[in-house]
Amino acid sequence: MLNSKLVSALAVAGVALIGAQSAQAQVIKIDGSSTVYPITEAVAEEFQKAKKNAIKVTVGISGTGGGFKKFCRDETDISNASRPITKAEMDLCKTAGVEYIEMPVAFDALTVVVNPKNAFLKQATVAEMKALWEPAAQGKVMKWNQINPAWPDAPVKLFGAGADSGTFEYFTEAMVGKAKSSRGDYTASEDDNVLVQGVSRDVNAIGYFGYAYYAENTGKLKALPIVNPKTGKAVEPSAANVENGTYAPLSRPIFIYVKAKSLQKPEVKEFVEFYMKNGAALTKEVKYVPLPASAYTGNVEHIKKNKIGTVFGGHNEIGITIEDLMKREAKM
Repeated sequence: MLNSKLVSALAVAGVALIGAQSAQAQVIKIDGSSTVYPITEAVAEEFQKAKKNAIKVTVGISGTGGGFKKFCRDETDISNASRPITKAEMDLCKTAGVEYIEMPVAFDALTVVVNPKNAFLKQATVAEMKALWEPAAQGKVMKWNQINPAWPDAPVKLFGAGADSGTFEYFTEAMVGKAKSSRGDYTASEDDNVLVQGVSRDVNAIGYFGYAYYAENTGKLKALPIVNPKTGKAVEPSAANVENGTYAPLSRPIFIYVKAKSLQKPEVKEFVEFYMKNGAALTKEVKYVPLPASAYTGNVEHIKKNKIGTVFGGHNEIGITIEDLMKREAKM
């Protein structure tokens, strides 16, 4: 028969174990896009403050593709994505029995940047960007004047998103004409801060990433206006130009994907509702373009009605406007 001290010790251990399990259950795991990261991280910080750190929110930056791999392996609750979920990822999630609700949270002006000491680059066309970044340019197009004879006989230093990044997929599809079609001889990273540092340190550098990382580093970088193929006018990345639809084709919606199973956990549901309530203000704070209020209330309605799936059918769409997105969301 167990003595009273041992029973007491076991009881304490049992309470500690339950407490540990309870504490473990109060962690919300998020991973994915480095572009969406500044918004989700800002929301996570405010949420944790509001909950007096009783709930922990972890936010990783594996890139959109890397985030979806974890999400479909049931390792995370929420996936940040700078493009819609692909058909392959949808199949992966389906096989694993992972259902999700797609929530657009903002618009981004995917930004091409150069070093501020670059005096010759005033604007660029989609054709020039294609000539610079397409696979055929690898090892061959190494100087600026090979793209445009008016540009100098100087080496080009390229910085861009890694292959697991949704930004990589969107940029290559918008500029080269095919997703993931890119030269490989450039400095690639899923961490946009690495790209910021690279371009800021080399006068001959050019790179691309989400607008928030440019906005945070305007003293170190210069945004390159891109010629809108439809109007022929060079347009700078800005909130106004995203809202009026002129910053094309590099304006794009960005998302979070929330696991339906995770929404059964009160802390995840509360976090997502907090995100939708505060997302617009925090989106603006980190220099992205907030969606109309109806987008955020619509996302909450999708939770209530358990609207599983995506409105994009497993593929990206280049040049979709905020107005187009809202019409599509309304039909879901």
